[in-house]
Amino acid sequence: MHLNFIDPMTILLRQVKITDPRSPHNGLVKDILIQDQVISSITENYKEKVDEALDLKGTSVSPGWVDPFVHFCDPGMEHRETLLSGATAAQHGGFTTVFALPNTNPCTDSKSQVSYILQQNKTLPIHVLPLGALSKKIEGKDLAEMIDMHQTGAIAFTDGLTPVQSTLLFLKSLQYVKAFDGVVIQMPIDKSWGSLGLMNEGIVSTKMGLAGIPAIAEELMIARDIELLKYTQSKLHITGVSTAKGIDHIRKAKKEGLSVTCSVTPYHLFFTEEDVQDYNTLLKVNPPLRTKTDQAALLKAIEDGTIDCISSHHMPQDWDAKTIEFENAKSGIASIETTFAALNHLLPSLSEDLLVKVLSINARSIFNTGAAVIKEGEIADFTFYSKSEMTQINRNDSKSKSANSPFWNVSLTGKVKGTFVKGSPTLF
Repeated sequence: MHLNFIDPMTILLRQVKITDPRSPHNGLVKDILIQDQVISSITENYKEKVDEALDLKGTSVSPGWVDPFVHFCDPGMEHRETLLSGATAAQHGGFTTVFALPNTNPCTDSKSQVSYILQQNKTLPIHVLPLGALSKKIEGKDLAEMIDMHQTGAIAFTDGLTPVQSTLLFLKSLQYVKAFDGVVIQMPIDKSWGSLGLMNEGIVSTKMGLAGIPAIAEELMIARDIELLKYTQSKLHITGVSTAKGIDHIRKAKKEGLSVTCSVTPYHLFFTEEDVQDYNTLLKVNPPLRTKTDQAALLKAIEDGTIDCISSHHMPQDWDAKTIEFENAKSGIASIETTFAALNHLLPSLSEDLLVKVLSINARSIFNTGAAVIKEGEIADFTFYSKSEMTQINRNDSKSKSANSPFWNVSLTGKVKGTFVKGSPTLF
């Protein structure tokens, strides 16, 4: 059901459980009245006449979820995903705001390309915000015009799928964004290793006869970037962390007071290198799936607050990019529709407050997207969900244009029930 209201209306959400640690109504079941996109009343039982009432008994509501690292392939690769199909898939995954990677054709390395994303955003069902490139043409040689992109509306800066290898260039980028209190995002991949390896280096890769990517390749990148952060006193977000030692580096840096934050993907939490043993190309990702020890360390780091955000790293691929020998298959998983269910399934005892922090509140704070607090006078930007209902998505259910998901036809505990964003409720 999609209700698209043009005129100012009063919309009542009946008997929803509010999950927002910053809200005075946190943990309580309330009626929420929304008038002209603004929360006008939160009460026990609202009895006045409204234009539309939605019965949401048994459903939780939180500030709209944020995914800070998605690939929507638009412009240039629209056969894999478009901004519209990606935004629709993200909405069905519970996200009301996502950050689109700059690895497009042309890439987002200028204010004109930032403007393109923002112009398209006006007609999309959720907020799709552009990430600006750190380097011109994402070649890792010269800094892009980050101030121009920032002033136009780029939310943060990254070379995305081709992380910066040059120590000097990365140092300059961290210094450059300080002029406007910006954030640099880096995926910890050493391309001198990553371009040769196919999966995690270890006993499994040896048995399979596949070239490996050692954990130290990621850990050295994280250590380097943290040292550069310490030198510049800038802001760094490390995304796609996959190793126990990498998480330890970040944990220590946080204790030292550095402005470093991090995200982890749902598939690094859900799968390990052992799941790749049948050469399943759907599980070929970069950084690669690691060991059970690494997986356990990531799960613990969510529970102790070291990991700030969950990011889908939604990476659509062509059918023939995955239906091919493992050596030649491309990396990536289309995972945005199952991110919440995978996380909730793995950590059913995770408190709802912490769940909402890693899916929404922390990212909103790190990237200054707007708080979306559930209290009177705030703009309504919500995600509706259930921790106990089941999710099972197949190819026909998926809103993404691409089919590269190992989560399809897997029963997961946790279900997205809908969103309220841009003035409209959408219930699934």
